[in-house]
Amino acid sequence: MKDYHISKHNSFYTIGLNYKKADAVIRGKFSLDEISMNNLLSSAKEDGIDGLLATSTCNRTELHGFAQHPFQLIKLLCDNTNGSIEEFQEVAYVYKNNDAISHLFKVGTGLDSQILGDFEIISQLKQSFNRSKKLKIANPFIERLCNSVIQASKRIKNETQISSGATSVAFASVQYILKNIPEISQKNILLFGTGKIGRNTCENLIKHTKNPNITLINRTKDKAEKVAGKFNLMVKDYGDLQSEIRTTDVLVVATGAKQPTISKEVLYPKKPLLILDLSIPKNVDNSVEELDNVTVIHLDHLSQMTDETLERRKQFIPQAEEIIEEVKDDFIQWLESRKFAPVIKALNKKLKTMKEEELDYHSKKLTDFNSKHADAISNRIIQKITKQFANHLKETGNDADESLELIQKVFQLQVNLNE
Repeated sequence: MKDYHISKHNSFYTIGLNYKKADAVIRGKFSLDEISMNNLLSSAKEDGIDGLLATSTCNRTELHGFAQHPFQLIKLLCDNTNGSIEEFQEVAYVYKNNDAISHLFKVGTGLDSQILGDFEIISQLKQSFNRSKKLKIANPFIERLCNSVIQASKRIKNETQISSGATSVAFASVQYILKNIPEISQKNILLFGTGKIGRNTCENLIKHTKNPNITLINRTKDKAEKVAGKFNLMVKDYGDLQSEIRTTDVLVVATGAKQPTISKEVLYPKKPLLILDLSIPKNVDNSVEELDNVTVIHLDHLSQMTDETLERRKQFIPQAEEIIEEVKDDFIQWLESRKFAPVIKALNKKLKTMKEEELDYHSKKLTDFNSKHADAISNRIIQKITKQFANHLKETGNDADESLELIQKVFQLQVNLNE
């Protein structure tokens, strides 16, 4: 990447782990919340990294950025999570330059999602970029790449049916409940946690179960009340969690806590209880599975469910891949144009210097010389000349290096590659 003058580091890397090799426990160790993400990006900036994205979802944690060596990024991740380098190496992947670019396109367009065509990742990618931009660690390459992935995602959503039918973690959880709990409309359902997954699950529960007996609990009660108000549901205090669990038939856990919030001690199951843990890290302690009347299902189990919707989506993968290639080609063309950006900039500077010399000369020689008009005309001519050179370089492709050398020689340019 050093020929493209986009970073002081030579290579662009993706380092990370996802659902394919890392189970929920390991993914939980490497998950990043808002605070740890900000700390990671700030540390990266202090270390001299000039372009970095950090994404962390229930399915994956990844860093995409420039470095001299991928270990710089791996160490940043391990320093800001509970995972060790040894654990990371067991399940991780590292991609470099074009492979890293291709990987981010697949992730951002839902082709690499745990559930094919799940487009929730794109909103998380937007948040990641905005976070990096706010902390001034999103260089032009990162910005252009993110915008290209967002463009590809939008086109795939609009031009294919890969996201048709409701299939997501939230939908899969409700499908599991419908298949395994008879007379669900008569049962008591408790939703603990009203973040994004919790809200989506809530909407799916109301839509598909026709059950009015849904209760919401959240550590911050007003957040639960906002969701409940929308659907006219019951809200209970966080302190009522234990007593509410005793009367419920289905417990959905979707909190963002770093440690388990549901343990064996808070459960007194006198009747069968189904618990769906949609959290990363896991929020239901493993000891809960020892109880006779309790069934615990984690989101990794839910995402393995395949139905007609998912099978139908697979036929649109080739169409989605074609769109990705089109958008990626445009991005690569932009990237290639960065090779000659310093030369064009130096040429523009040289022509402006020549212009200033000529205007100065003629202003002294001609009494009625209109410097304002001459300046405007000269700037337009310079703009047209540099544009012609830029277009020529774009079209020459592999021969661009020879043309760059010739332009520098003819105009005796002083090129600053660090600008």
